[in-house]
Amino acid sequence: MDKSGQRKAAFARRKAAHAAGPGDAAERLAALLLARPERVVAGYMPIRTEIDPLPAMRALVAAGRRVSVPVIAGEGQPLDFREWTPEVEMVAGPFGAQVPAAGDWLTPQALIVPLVAFDPSGHRLGYGGGFYDRTLARLRAAGPIFAAGFAYAAQEAPLQPEPTDEPLDVIVTERGLVTPATRPGLAAPGEAG
Repeated sequence: MDKSGQRKAAFARRKAAHAAGPGDAAERLAALLLARPERVVAGYMPIRTEIDPLPAMRALVAAGRRVSVPVIAGEGQPLDFREWTPEVEMVAGPFGAQVPAAGDWLTPQALIVPLVAFDPSGHRLGYGGGFYDRTLARLRAAGPIFAAGFAYAAQEAPLQPEPTDEPLDVIVTERGLVTPATRPGLAAPGEAG
């Protein structure tokens, strides 16, 4: 199946999973990130049927972490990240996602990554713009970055990664954590490393 067909099938699975609800996925995500040492975390503002990371993002802010959300600088460019808090004024950004109207620009050390589909080896299928692949490549070239995919378990599917695809370190779902064998050295929640 080509990527267009994969996306169509994945959107249908995600829509059904979204209707069933996320269970305690956000709590799992918060526990994972709070157990890790990264102080600056990038989340995202959910659109359509994306699983909602906002409860985890609020927990991170309450614990003293700095949280940001992506801002699209332009087509073909990596994402920039502006600081987010639950109180910040939000405005419409590209592709229907909300972005902070003002605030500090931050460089995240950990990212909560939305996706359309993922596979057990940590590869993801996104919307096709390549924003997260370019962003992860840029950030990883500068130093260690922890990338946590956030998805419904039903979004797991076989994928054919391309050379420019940046793998995730872990995927958090309502059913638990998927820790790819290709990304060794990850600490479990409560075992930050």
